[in-house]
Amino acid sequence: MTQIISDFHIHSRFSRATSHELTIANLDKWARVKGIDLLGTGDFSHPEWNKELKQELTEDGTGILKTKSGFNFVLSNEISLMYSQDGKGRRVHIVLLAPNFKTVDQITSYLLSKGRIDYDGRPIFNISCDKFVEDIMKISNEIEVIPAHAWTPYFGVFGSMTGFDTMEQAFKEQVKNIHSFETGMSSDPEMNWRLSKLDKFSILSFSDSHSFWPWRLGREATIFDLKDLSYKGILDGIRNNKIDFTIETSPSYGKYHYDGHRVCKFSCSPEESRKINNICPVCGKKLVIGVLNRVEELADRKDGFKPGHAKPFRTLLPLHELIAARFQMGVNTKKVWQEYNSLIEKFKHEFNILLNVSESDLKKVTTENLVRDILKNREGKIKVQPGYDGEYGQLVLESDKQEKLI
Repeated sequence: MTQIISDFHIHSRFSRATSHELTIANLDKWARVKGIDLLGTGDFSHPEWNKELKQELTEDGTGILKTKSGFNFVLSNEISLMYSQDGKGRRVHIVLLAPNFKTVDQITSYLLSKGRIDYDGRPIFNISCDKFVEDIMKISNEIEVIPAHAWTPYFGVFGSMTGFDTMEQAFKEQVKNIHSFETGMSSDPEMNWRLSKLDKFSILSFSDSHSFWPWRLGREATIFDLKDLSYKGILDGIRNNKIDFTIETSPSYGKYHYDGHRVCKFSCSPEESRKINNICPVCGKKLVIGVLNRVEELADRKDGFKPGHAKPFRTLLPLHELIAARFQMGVNTKKVWQEYNSLIEKFKHEFNILLNVSESDLKKVTTENLVRDILKNREGKIKVQPGYDGEYGQLVLESDKQEKLI
């Protein structure tokens, strides 16, 4: 068996608010630096990106596409569904996985029959979740449909602003074709274990990266143990909960963990929100209700409950974030890069550093403070001041000095 670190939810430069330098070559390079084994292509429906994918990736019949240098990709695309149901506007993001370009072409033809696909790598359609899945399954039952960042307020299937209370409400009879969901950065498996109605779904984690930089790419990931790397093996892992483990950021690191108002610079816990009737004390408007609050609203189990089928997970923050917070500099500054590169040069890739390298070996390369940060990170013990309303969380290191995550 071979351990495969995967990140299927990413974007190309043809999606809004993404790096203009997002290319297959850069994804190949930086995925290796990060330690990722299998990456989603993202945005396969966009005409220009689709053309590049077909030029630069080779199919071999396994459903795993390869670059000229041999790096592995799987075809993926995020879709935004915006519609009305039960008197409420719904906005749900979906990640699709496809086994080959032939299937991608059929999906693209279907999407073109519903609207435009050339304006954004994550196109928007006025189609309900259940109708969309029904139509997609008519193309191929090998397409995997994954509700993306399931709890985010505006675009998660359970989001406080536009979401549903159950998968069944969203997908109706087509819930039979939903096998998994993505936690999103503001929740982790432990939070999702509190809902018994989610027990039948595999829990996945991916980065939703809008750039190729290692503090974004693979910041959340899903690890499979596979005898042979193939699309069918990945499907089997997702559909039958054969996940080895997931890598999660601290939920507090996510942009929507707590309730609050970014403009008012106010945030609070769900308990505090209830005391003030979910009203911002600064502007008097309704707070943006975050993921923790929403989980508590729908949970039917106590905090800390662990179901018998639960897969393990590791809580990690990206190495760049640790270095930047320790040095009190931005993640893309020269000194942070120098420190990062010296560690990569010695220890091969970032996940090896975050998960495996011994304390004694780390001390030969970097400072004691950073070694301590890496080890605490490995144990999931880095404290993070919770993010809210689109603001990332803030690291709290032992020195009590904080640095905003960029």
